[in-house]
Amino acid sequence: MFSQQFYILINILMVADAVILIFTGYAAYSISLELQTGSLVMAWADFIGSVLFLMFLNNYLMGKYGFYSIKRFRTYRVMFFALFKVVALDFIIFATGAVLIGVSPVPRVFMVQYFIYSFIVFLIVRLILYYYLDNFSQLRFNAWKILLVGNEKRIRLVASVLEKQKNWGHQVVGCVSVSGEENHDPGDFCKLGEMKDFDNILREHEIDEVIFALPREYPVKIEQLLTKCEEIGVAFRIIPGLFDIDNQHHIKVDSLLGIPTLTRPSLQITASGLFYKRILDLVGGLFGLIVLLIIYPFIGLAIKLNSSGPVFFKQLRIGKNGRRFYLYKFRTMVMDAETKKSELMKHNEMTGPMFKVEDDPRITSVGKFLRKTSLDEMPQFINVLRGEMSLVGTRPPTPDEVQQYEDWHLRRISTKPGITGLWQISGRNAIKDFTEVVKLDLQYIDSWRFATDLWILWRTVWVVLARKGAK
Repeated sequence: MFSQQFYILINILMVADAVILIFTGYAAYSISLELQTGSLVMAWADFIGSVLFLMFLNNYLMGKYGFYSIKRFRTYRVMFFALFKVVALDFIIFATGAVLIGVSPVPRVFMVQYFIYSFIVFLIVRLILYYYLDNFSQLRFNAWKILLVGNEKRIRLVASVLEKQKNWGHQVVGCVSVSGEENHDPGDFCKLGEMKDFDNILREHEIDEVIFALPREYPVKIEQLLTKCEEIGVAFRIIPGLFDIDNQHHIKVDSLLGIPTLTRPSLQITASGLFYKRILDLVGGLFGLIVLLIIYPFIGLAIKLNSSGPVFFKQLRIGKNGRRFYLYKFRTMVMDAETKKSELMKHNEMTGPMFKVEDDPRITSVGKFLRKTSLDEMPQFINVLRGEMSLVGTRPPTPDEVQQYEDWHLRRISTKPGITGLWQISGRNAIKDFTEVVKLDLQYIDSWRFATDLWILWRTVWVVLARKGAK
């Protein structure tokens, strides 16, 4: 996951650097046209060739000076001087080459402006990137949350390389210390408990991945801990040399700045897949938001005329690996629906933690129409744009449902919940057993492909048009 995130980030930076050279070159060329006579301005064909040459040369030099390295610069000052060297070399080599091949003229005003503009924009982009990585990437809702397990020495080693690793946001939420000869005070890291508390820690905290950095001599049946992580859908990573792994499925080799690790991802989706999935969510979310804004006045008026209360219904739900968020829907029930739920529990048609009653008396007449057409779910595009949900995923449960989950049920919330999913297009009105819902969710998680999301979205449109929404 970390190396995949790095490669995506570097590819984005390489494209951004090329775009910067195109736009700053055009700006310098346009200004030079205004400041000089036509005879002293570089020909348009020479200008295009110069920009293309600088794009390739700059990418090469950026790589050589560490700007496309997985490791961060020690300080902003070091980064500043390294960037100055790269841009200076770009234009020294460019000017030398232009003279040798006989490009004429090469206006000094153009060259100076191009150098200054490109350096300033390169610097601004890098400062914004590093400032974001240093100050905000760990605070995002979807930051990758990590639990460290080991002794003080190993925990600090792993934490230090995580801090230097380039990616789009991970956060060490705490550690589990082990006993032994060394001092196991975690220092700056929040100690969440001892090894005996491991199961409860995974349940009670928002954790996406566990990194085991156990000392070689530590006596523990780590297979039980790995099984627990796999069972509830939390990724794990192991600093190798600690024990022999036999018959562990989906184990991959990864590295943290040269430190090799063995890891079992919680999802089969790669970092590239997550990136494309998020792009799909943003595009679909924006489209859905536009539709929501168009239909809101009509649906809002219908809800208000039909029953008293707000237009939107807001409810606390559980998202990826225990993250809590408020889900938005158009209100389809009477105002005191939650208080009446306890009276209807004896009529629950679902086996398991989920609640469902056919012809629920709490649903208003307008609410029945909204549910039948799935229009009640349109406000969830707000959750998608905020990164709390995806277009396609698993059904977001309520906190009281999750409290009733068995351990293996928790793996269904190891991915972002979605507006639609396999359950919704597989006859959700006919499914009465919660176990079947979980199996469909795990089928989606274990066999995810980008094409699968597109297929589910297409099927969802068909289901909605066929009026097979929730009753």
